[in-house]
Amino acid sequence: MTADRIVALDLTRIEAAHLVGLVTQFAELIEESAVSTADPAIGRLVPDAYADDPEAAREFRDLTEDDLLARRRSDAGLVLATLQDAAVIPDDPDDPRLIEQTDIRLDPADVQAWLRTLAAIRLVLADRLGIEGPDDHDEDDPRFGIYDWLGYRLHGLVTAADEGQ
Repeated sequence: MTADRIVALDLTRIEAAHLVGLVTQFAELIEESAVSTADPAIGRLVPDAYADDPEAAREFRDLTEDDLLARRRSDAGLVLATLQDAAVIPDDPDDPRLIEQTDIRLDPADVQAWLRTLAAIRLVLADRLGIEGPDDHDEDDPRFGIYDWLGYRLHGLVTAADEGQ
């Protein structure tokens, strides 16, 4: 992606509001992990660098985990900031503005933060849903809807970013 290329992302207001909720929950999970790293979803966000050497893996994690999670918090904050205007929705659930398309303009740094954040949220959802491989995904199970939607949005962002290469 070229340094000055802007990516336009179209979301409905209701999608933006739901995404704000997901990113906010993700940011809270990361904040809670500062107190306890017992959550296996956090383990997927900061995987072991040395699978065959638990001592080296622990040392590496001790050196890198705080920085990795700080970057994830920063990325989540940037995503929330870019969604701020788009996520304003009317109180009336029948208001047609809920499905109004909004244009979110992302500079290259924003795109990278979005990609990292959406991918990280998908990792957390994969952990919660028990997805470890392609055979663990059930397209007929409605619990996988958000996971699939995030994948759709990730694919769109990657495609848009690659078009500028």
